[in-house]
Amino acid sequence: MMRRWRTYGSLAVALMLAGCASYRPEPLAKAPNLAPDMAALDRTIPAAKAKGPPFRISVNQALAVGQVGLLAVLNDPGLKSERGELGLAKAQLINASLLPNPSLGLGFAALIYGPPGAGASTPSYAASLSQDITSLITYHARVAAARAELRSVNARLLWNEWQVAQDARLLATQIYYANIQIRDRAREFKLLSDELVAVREAAASGSLDLTAEAPLAQAKANASTALATAKLAQLKNWQKLDALMGLEPSVRFEIRKPVIPPLPASPGALLATLPSRRPDLVALQLGYAAQENRVRAAILGQFPALSLGPAGGTDTSNILSIGPTLTMDLPIFNQNQGGIAAARATREVLHAQYQAELDKAAGMVSGLSARIAVIRKDIRSASADAKTATLAAKDAEEAYAQGNLDQRSLVDYQTTALARELELVALRTSLDSDQLALAIELGVGLPQTRIVPQPKVTKS
Repeated sequence: MMRRWRTYGSLAVALMLAGCASYRPEPLAKAPNLAPDMAALDRTIPAAKAKGPPFRISVNQALAVGQVGLLAVLNDPGLKSERGELGLAKAQLINASLLPNPSLGLGFAALIYGPPGAGASTPSYAASLSQDITSLITYHARVAAARAELRSVNARLLWNEWQVAQDARLLATQIYYANIQIRDRAREFKLLSDELVAVREAAASGSLDLTAEAPLAQAKANASTALATAKLAQLKNWQKLDALMGLEPSVRFEIRKPVIPPLPASPGALLATLPSRRPDLVALQLGYAAQENRVRAAILGQFPALSLGPAGGTDTSNILSIGPTLTMDLPIFNQNQGGIAAARATREVLHAQYQAELDKAAGMVSGLSARIAVIRKDIRSASADAKTATLAAKDAEEAYAQGNLDQRSLVDYQTTALARELELVALRTSLDSDQLALAIELGVGLPQTRIVPQPKVTKS
């Protein structure tokens, strides 16, 4: 019999140990993990459907602005760290779903002395088993809150992915148009440099007054400053984009001309459904639902702590007794007033925060729509002016070739045409940037589900 009980005891201990978590160290990295080139990036987008094939972005050709955004989502170091928040929310749901363990009490008192005739002859034993009832009362509200919080975190992470993709698309758009600006500014600088050399030669030969050099020198200095400023801004944009994509700061790649998906002429219909489509607003709604359940749990928690269970034992006269045991707090000083007040105050904060974000979104949509309409009008006017200036520059070149126009006047026509072109490029950059911003404010143009990269399998 003793051998059988030992076997049962060993088996019970083994089962308890099997259910315990084990410790495994996870050392920190000792070196940065930035990709040295585009080929080293994670470029596989998981399938939207369960059985569908994944899509792999090719980097052997110029990338569209949308592809740049997707690559940033897949490789942004910040998003990789934020994805751990989902694991934490899952752990909190598991913790809220677990029922509290019952409490077991055991007691033993050895018989030392008893007066004659008292009937004391054996040691006394006591045992009790109790369960926390109050935690069972608040169980469903706590689980509902944790489940809503998990969904809120998931929606918030999707919004963060949208923000990263939006930043990458905007940077790619600005880099594309900045390349055109730098090219035009370099042409302007060369024109002014060549003209300044010609003026200096003419002044040295005595055929031109020296005072003609001063305005050209000033114009060349201004052009040089503008070119240097454009190159520095371009360098900063490349470094920002490389950082978003997890690349080394020196990596460069070709970007295609931005093609912005058409937006509705009237965003009213999309604005009406915005709370059900935009991830940040959905996350706030779910966070508010979680807080509603926390308020409910706090109100249920005003009931006093209550434990119930059986208890029994033997006394020194070997009399066995058993019966229920009830333990509870007396709600004299604390009825969870503080917890209820804090939960309600937090709910009010979340209520106001959601309304503020909804109002802000509506205001941004209206403001961007109005600004886009103005920029489109300005582009039509600037396009006409640029076309006129370009034609005038071509006529000036023909007149110069025939000897009917001096070089200084020719340069003026050419620099005027370049200035008009630069103005048009700046307006197009603003238009595409505002259209991208309006798209994300309306909750369109990006994946409606999170892009979770497949874990890399390492051989041990």
